[in-house]
Amino acid sequence: MGGMSAADEILDIVDDDDQIIGRAPRGEAYARGLSHRCVFIEARDATGRLFVHRRTPTKLVFPSLYDMFVGGVVGAGEPYDTAALREAEEELGVTGLPQPDFLFKFRYDNGVGQSWWSAVYEVRCDLPVQPQAEEVAWHDFLPEAEVERRLAEWEWVPDGLAAYERLRAYRMGNSRPVSS
Repeated sequence: MGGMSAADEILDIVDDDDQIIGRAPRGEAYARGLSHRCVFIEARDATGRLFVHRRTPTKLVFPSLYDMFVGGVVGAGEPYDTAALREAEEELGVTGLPQPDFLFKFRYDNGVGQSWWSAVYEVRCDLPVQPQAEEVAWHDFLPEAEVERRLAEWEWVPDGLAAYERLRAYRMGNSRPVSS
C-alpha cells in the first residue's frame, strides 16, 4: 500500500442491491457502518486440503481469529473478480494463481449495524504459499474433516464462518465438483 494505512484505502459504498452509491475511506466505512464489498476465496491445494490461517493481532477487524478463506475488501472501482485474484495472491504470497471461480454472492450482516456484500470464490493453489507475516500469524492446508472438527474448537472470523456455512449449503444443492 506504500505508506497508506488500510484505514485510508478508498472503498465503494453500496446499497441493499449492491449498487454503488458513493465512496469512503475504509476506516470511515467501518466506523459509520457503511455497506461495502468484500471477496472470500476458498483456496485448496492439489489434494483438496483447505487453506486455513490465523489472523495477526494487528488486523483492523477480527484480530487473532481463524479463517478458512483468504480475501478482503474490494477497492473503489475494482471488479469483484479482480479483487479476488489480487487478494488471493497477496494473502497466499504467490503469483501466477489461476483466476478464482466465482460461486455466489450474499450480504453479510454482523448484527450490530454493519453489513457488506460478500462474493465467494474458489481457487486451486498448487504453488508453495508464503503468506504475508503482517496478515497471517499461522497457516496450514487442512483436510475438510479437520476443518469441520475445529469449527467448535477455534474462534473463527464471523463473516468467514457465515460464508463457509453458505458455501456448504451451496455445494449440497449443486452437483458441480468441489475442485476442478
